[in-house]
Amino acid sequence: MTTAIAAAICLTAPAALAQENEWQPDRPINIIVPWAAGGSTDQVTRVVAPILEEALGTQIVVVNQPGASGSTGTATALDAPRDGYTWTANAIANNATYAVTGLVPDTSIEDYRIYLHVANVPMVSVNADSEYQDFPALLEAMKNGSVTVGTAGINSSGGMALAALREEAESDLPGARMITYDGGNPAVIAAASGEVDATTQLAVEQSEMVRADRLRALTVLSDEPLELEGIDPVPPITEFLPDFEVAADYFGVFIPVGAPQEVYDTVDRVWEEHVMNSQALKDYANDRGAVFAPSYGEAALERAMPVVIAEACARVERGEAVIDPSEIGIDCDAG
Repeated sequence: MTTAIAAAICLTAPAALAQENEWQPDRPINIIVPWAAGGSTDQVTRVVAPILEEALGTQIVVVNQPGASGSTGTATALDAPRDGYTWTANAIANNATYAVTGLVPDTSIEDYRIYLHVANVPMVSVNADSEYQDFPALLEAMKNGSVTVGTAGINSSGGMALAALREEAESDLPGARMITYDGGNPAVIAAASGEVDATTQLAVEQSEMVRADRLRALTVLSDEPLELEGIDPVPPITEFLPDFEVAADYFGVFIPVGAPQEVYDTVDRVWEEHVMNSQALKDYANDRGAVFAPSYGEAALERAMPVVIAEACARVERGEAVIDPSEIGIDCDAG
């Protein structure tokens, strides 16, 4: 090989991966989003994908594969060859607890290397023309009337938010009837169109509809008001239900374990150097009402464990569990 040819080959290598012994992918990487296009997971994954593309020097293909509260696409990612070329994206509480509800048996969060980017909060909103002017009025209707609530399914952030409201409202909210869709975006559109009365999906999925006066935000499942440009501050749920336990809902991408170690080492470095300093991701979070909170590996797992434990154990309390969370390393009796 001549010196000129060798130099040309070196120049074609991605600058970000010019370090010795790093993984240099030679074909596109698929990130399976197990929800419909336009929802919270899809939105943020499409912000992160170009950052990873540039740093890794290969195409990142976002593949939407909705179904069964996100478990269909998740199972596809786990069943794919463990070569580093198939990832998935979701809220970490879903990936960590699919086995508890039997949606993806024999799996746990230990099946993935974790890369988190933002935390999201659910928001309770109604159609802009709704008779419900504030959250207490809607809550009363959920107790004694009839309210349809659009979510992306029982394991979605919206479904879990509705379940949390039932637990904290000292009522099973018999008047609240959940209508499920293939993703957060369809659920939000259903509320904006009047197909359902309300939605409990994430603020990032609803913010544009609220800005466009198609939805009226009543409360956010947080202990602080949600402030977004162009929207009046949304009051926190603790203003109405003071004992409501708030846990941040962390989202990220997950690489199934079993690939060569250099895959994880390289993505660790890319995450730290590029994603954790990304202005595009910061802008997305600020604009949509998310929290910019990137981390990876053990630090990410430690940060997210409170919501993982809360969701797994809540599913036991609601009678949704088919196995005890302790079987996948989640102790509901700790603390």
